[in-house]
Amino acid sequence: MAGMERFTQRARRVLSLAHQEAERARTNNIGTEHLLLGLMDEEGGVAGRVLRELGMTSDRVREVIRRVTNTSVSFDSTQIELASDTQQVLEHAVEEARRLGHHYIGTEHILLGLVRVDSTAMEVLRRLGVTADQIRRQTRRVLNESASSSPTPAGAGPARGAQPNAKTPLVDQLASDLTTKAEEKKLDPVIGRQMEIERVIQILARRTKNNPALIGEPGVGKTAIVEGLAQRIVDGDVPAPLMNKRLLQLDVGSLVAGTMYRGQFEERLKRVIDELKQSGAILFIDEVHMLVGAGAAGSSVDAANILKPALSRGELQVIGATTMDEYRKHIESDAALERRFQPITVEEPSEEETIQILKGIRSAYEEHHHLVISDEALEAAAHLSSRYVTERFLPDKAIDLIDESSSRVRMYKSAAAKESKDLFGQLRQARQNRSLAQEEGNAEDVKEWEEREIELTEQIERLRTGWDRANSPVVSAEDIAEVVSMWTGVPLMQLAEEESQRLLKMEDELRKSIIGQDDAIVAISRAVRRARAGLKDPKRPIGSFMFLGPTGVGKTELTKALAKFMFGSEEAAIQLDMSEFMERHTASRLVGAPPGYIGYEEAGQLTEALRRRPYSIVVFDEVEKAHPEVHNMLLQIMEEGHLSDAKGRKVDFRNAIIVMTSNIGADVIKRQSSLGFALKRDEATEERLSYEDMRKKLNDSLKRAFRPEFINRLDATVIFRALNKEDIQKIVRLELDKVADRLKEHDLVLTAAPEALAALADAGYDAEFGARPLRRVIQQKVEDPLSDKLLGGEFQNGNTILVTLDSDGEVILERQNEPEKAEIPAV
Repeated sequence: MAGMERFTQRARRVLSLAHQEAERARTNNIGTEHLLLGLMDEEGGVAGRVLRELGMTSDRVREVIRRVTNTSVSFDSTQIELASDTQQVLEHAVEEARRLGHHYIGTEHILLGLVRVDSTAMEVLRRLGVTADQIRRQTRRVLNESASSSPTPAGAGPARGAQPNAKTPLVDQLASDLTTKAEEKKLDPVIGRQMEIERVIQILARRTKNNPALIGEPGVGKTAIVEGLAQRIVDGDVPAPLMNKRLLQLDVGSLVAGTMYRGQFEERLKRVIDELKQSGAILFIDEVHMLVGAGAAGSSVDAANILKPALSRGELQVIGATTMDEYRKHIESDAALERRFQPITVEEPSEEETIQILKGIRSAYEEHHHLVISDEALEAAAHLSSRYVTERFLPDKAIDLIDESSSRVRMYKSAAAKESKDLFGQLRQARQNRSLAQEEGNAEDVKEWEEREIELTEQIERLRTGWDRANSPVVSAEDIAEVVSMWTGVPLMQLAEEESQRLLKMEDELRKSIIGQDDAIVAISRAVRRARAGLKDPKRPIGSFMFLGPTGVGKTELTKALAKFMFGSEEAAIQLDMSEFMERHTASRLVGAPPGYIGYEEAGQLTEALRRRPYSIVVFDEVEKAHPEVHNMLLQIMEEGHLSDAKGRKVDFRNAIIVMTSNIGADVIKRQSSLGFALKRDEATEERLSYEDMRKKLNDSLKRAFRPEFINRLDATVIFRALNKEDIQKIVRLELDKVADRLKEHDLVLTAAPEALAALADAGYDAEFGARPLRRVIQQKVEDPLSDKLLGGEFQNGNTILVTLDSDGEVILERQNEPEKAEIPAV
């Protein structure tokens, strides 16, 4: 079968309509009957005209198809493909085009191919009293009429937007006519952009070098400007030189497709240029940079070089559209090509302009989704997409947000969607019952179920096409926020009562796993509540904190607990060990290697992690060890809330919590002999004074290690207290609780005597390393003996295991038969 590039736009639309018909009929194969319906529905094609002149209507064809077909009950919309007889029809269509001397394949060729295959479609035609000979004669008559009324080869007309008197058969195959679409009201209204449209018109009206190039980021509305021009041409709101001009959008892919041999592409492009010169049409090329190198093979000339002479002399008018990066890379680098285009920069619209654009196109989306879109939803789409979807541009991202939110509301909140689902279930059951009746040979039941199928199909069609605005669901700002949250992972929905209560009790939750660090817990909790209440500075991260204090007191543990509280998993924290970034060249690993260096194509370790998970906790462990270049990056993150990676993409940190841990002043802490176990329990005042003294000395150390501008950008410097004996015992309980949780899988209970807790606390605390050795002590004194006894069979399912001391004060494990001791209390 020929490649799709030879099929006209109308012929391709017929295949698309046939696919839709197969889907509507819930069959996995696109049969010839669906192709016949596609030919009927494509009213502008030659085939549609032929069939209508023979007295056929879509309703009559559908009625007969229902009688002659038996739809399979197993249906998978992802597995729809061409039936074998449909493939034969398309192969015959290619032969018919060749026989008639046509270079394209139009709807008339598909119709002529259809009557050559004895299939369901031919059975439908026979029942309607139409023969193959009648179709051939009528098709010949229509083609002859077209040939006599226009020198354009018959069938080029079926291409979208072709005009009867335009001598552009090849262009009509490769391009779509925007002016025809504008006449048929198939283009969305263009709101604003009047200055850009006027500038395009001014350049087009020049005598030479009259080729505008629209340059702007993806999604800012470059194509919409050209569509606005098409609408103004149709309305007659243009100067005399542009009156009645055709505006054609070229598909560069179709231009290149099928040109395998040297010279084919050049020949095709020359024909396109000649046709455009004769017709005076304006050509719009989206992604115009693709012309550079297009079609070049070996020593062949690429499309850009073939176009240059015609562009320079003003014989050919082209509107190009491309991004700034592509323009700089492909067009600016070719000075001869650049001087033939007049650049027009298309800036991203503001939020207010975006809201006006959304209001202008609202009705189209309401009609498509059968619902109502509120003003609040439009405003939320502009504001939230601008604030949280940072890698894309307005108005495209706001329009996408409206579209997806409308789709979601229709899916989950529309009564029609639920009713349609019920009707489809009834239709499926009716088809099964009809099939059973056919197998049993019960003609009355078959007829009854066929009528029921027709009735249900009509109800579904009415639901699909009908729309009662008064009873339609409404898209609200909350629906928009839900979709933004799905896109970005940032919770934006209104605070539910449960979440509000949870945030108010955040300190209590964190204290369950973090012992003795109330100052740190309170500072973090306040920052999170400010962010969720919408009171934080919108340009900065949720919070930037420096954690200082002795080693092993819970700095890293607090970040894990915070990640678990906010995201449900300790793994949600992005942790970076700054000891890996001590050299200047290692700093580039955070944002990606610069161009020309090995690893340039690889993403930055920090920036890529944030791009994928913008709502997260970023931990810079032992930040004082990082190179000053890394500190400079942190300055920008804390102040501006973003960082650019090696490819120039802005990565948003405004929804992240930045935590830096440091061991600065560790030598000061070691000299604080009055902290920890050196204090007696009744010397709390001395402990507080010693903590204040340590706090002052640590702040002094911090000022010596970091520049003032770095320290001033921190929301809080949190100094962790050294742990006392009571704190260590609580941590022992926490660690033993974890062991007890693991033992529950084996139906075992673990308890501990108070004296055992005290002994483990004494053994596990080190003035220099804090609570770090504690886990190792519990592993050696509890987990190792426990695993030996479990493997030795000393403990059985249902036993209670007691952690206690022997006569020598050593920690031992024994089976407890009587429930004398309480289970380890949760902290």
